[in-house]
Amino acid sequence: MAAQPADWLRPDWPAPAHVHAVCTTRAGGVSAAPWDSFNLGRYAGDDPAAVRANWATLQAVLSAEGPADGRPVRPVYLRQVHGTVLQPLLADTPDGIEADACTTAQAGVACVAMAADCLPVLFTDRAGTRVAAAHAGWRGLAAGVLESALESFQPPALAGQAQEAMKKEAIEAAGVIAWLGPCIGPTAFEVGPEVREAFCVQDGAAAAHFRPRAGGKYLADLAGLARQRLRAAGVERLYGNDSSPAWCTVGNPSRFFSYRRDNPRFGASGRMAACIWLAG
Repeated sequence: MAAQPADWLRPDWPAPAHVHAVCTTRAGGVSAAPWDSFNLGRYAGDDPAAVRANWATLQAVLSAEGPADGRPVRPVYLRQVHGTVLQPLLADTPDGIEADACTTAQAGVACVAMAADCLPVLFTDRAGTRVAAAHAGWRGLAAGVLESALESFQPPALAGQAQEAMKKEAIEAAGVIAWLGPCIGPTAFEVGPEVREAFCVQDGAAAAHFRPRAGGKYLADLAGLARQRLRAAGVERLYGNDSSPAWCTVGNPSRFFSYRRDNPRFGASGRMAACIWLAG
């Protein structure tokens, strides 16, 4: 039975007892520098054997809490492309499907959101009937990847063109909660005016999450923008990343991978994974 590295993050949230979640850090793996040590990125330049070993450790840690019948928990790998596609997951869903959000109601299947500056978000509902995960960089966030993940908690009749107010009421009625993982923080995420415009054209209140800098640039609060969009969609109970320094991937190099910090120096960065699954 694999022991979870003490450095990994456990969501502190009121999820039902059979809903389990964890977010990896750099600790506990076998990858050499600059991917040291628990890199899960399959296309980050790391030794494929080391990446496979790290994934095997992840599965062992998840399976130690896994369904009561003793079946292993399977973390499903998605090829994330900064889009909004929501992929339903079953035990036989193949790895490598292009999607940035996923959901399942099947015990023993883990939804995974990988990141190294982008924001991973985990979801469940009051009853723990299903779980979901989303990978939110600024492009996916502005395009609606979180809202795509939330669609899995809405009645099928509301899919497609239903009014936003009806969708919000459904999310509130289901008691959906969300946990935000580590991401690039508001003192490190410098963006151009086009990023600010992508959010503000949808909701003028998003301007509060951008601070102007010299040369027409801005510092953006990615987690703050996510919290704003989640509340607008009906998710009031938000946990995890509050945009404080402890959650910043760039500012905590010994704990978190960061593409923006590491890639210019090393030409590569590892990937972390936020995982959520039903254990029964």
